[in-house]
Amino acid sequence: MGTALVTGASAGLGVEFARLCAADGHAVVLVARRAERLQALADELQRTHGTRCLVVPQDLAAADAAERVLAAITASGLAPPTILINNAGLGAHGPFADTKAETALRQILVNIALPTELTRRCLPAMRTAGHGRILVIASTAAFTPGPLMAVYYATKAHVLSWSEALHEELRGTGITVTCVCPGPVRTEFQQVAGLDGETPVRGLKLMPPEVVARAGYRAMRRGRAIVIPGLWNQVLALCSRLLPRFLLRRIVHRLQRRR
Repeated sequence: MGTALVTGASAGLGVEFARLCAADGHAVVLVARRAERLQALADELQRTHGTRCLVVPQDLAAADAAERVLAAITASGLAPPTILINNAGLGAHGPFADTKAETALRQILVNIALPTELTRRCLPAMRTAGHGRILVIASTAAFTPGPLMAVYYATKAHVLSWSEALHEELRGTGITVTCVCPGPVRTEFQQVAGLDGETPVRGLKLMPPEVVARAGYRAMRRGRAIVIPGLWNQVLALCSRLLPRFLLRRIVHRLQRRR
């Protein structure tokens, strides 16, 4: 088996994706800022699956983050990744006019710049190998404008469009790009983004990260372009495409104000 690179691997979906990769026999590269959490996960995966793990503590908003991560893989002697899981993501809730410049910029760097550069740097080795799987985490937010989370929603719209384009460009090469568009997931993202831990739609539950990760991982292995885990999330994504844009943004604004 090959090498799987997982960003944002210290919590939530990243942990679950790393477990799935290790269970399939891949060597796993774990990347995030919190070294202690990464090492604890690496110890778990090595103990449970006997897989080799490389821990790479890295601020993923740094301009040279992708370069540093791939240099660490080369220095470790691991093969270049043939599975790339672009999971790391940031969000922030509140009026855009009140958003600090650093907060907005970090979302763009982590949600857009990092997966773009990691993918660009990983593709040559995948093309040489003749196979590869790339997974990118977007969101159902990708289908709508997002008042009160304007930058986050916009970054996810970018990720979805970019992933679909790459999927088509790479058709027939043995390399696929899968974009996962979950609704709200029960992870630390809710607290970090300044949310209350609830979904914007009353009665809609936060999805467990292991359920979302399994759906995304299966779709990635099958080479699907897009997967939306959960029936209600699929319905909401469909509605977002049918409603007039002026009405859609007003509905989202009202829902976000409840948070």
